[in-house]
Amino acid sequence: MKIAIAGTGYVGLSNGLLLAQHNEVVALDIIPEKVEMLQNSLISAIVDANTTRKDFIAESILKRNPKVVGIYRLGMKGGSDNFRSSAIQGIMKRIKSKGIEVIIYEPVFHEEEFFHSKVIKDLNEFKQLSDVIVANRLSSDISDVESKVYTRDLFDND
Repeated sequence: MKIAIAGTGYVGLSNGLLLAQHNEVVALDIIPEKVEMLQNSLISAIVDANTTRKDFIAESILKRNPKVVGIYRLGMKGGSDNFRSSAIQGIMKRIKSKGIEVIIYEPVFHEEEFFHSKVIKDLNEFKQLSDVIVANRLSSDISDVESKVYTRDLFDND
């Protein structure tokens, strides 16, 4: 849903941020300095938060002392096939920088490698090779190796 917010005072900004979690929100204000400040504070705050989150996830995975980390599906959103801009890339880079091998299970990806990580099409082989499996959401495909799975999907509802 697209929502327009008139005014970025306390009420408008607070409601706009809440609504933006699940909607496309455009905020309007008549004070150009305020608009510019919000665009610059907000964007850098989002970048900082994303960096912190990727660091935390990578550190949590590395605490399990894996030799091989498997990435279960590249699309981080249901139905997505936009692999090139997938958020998992930052986590993969952090893990690989520590000398840990990263493999990927993505049956709809047609190349043999994705950013220098081997793509495996056979799910059973992938599960066997992976010490930790990173998944955006827990799937019935990997429920038999749930003890290996690292996911943010704590309640089975994404």
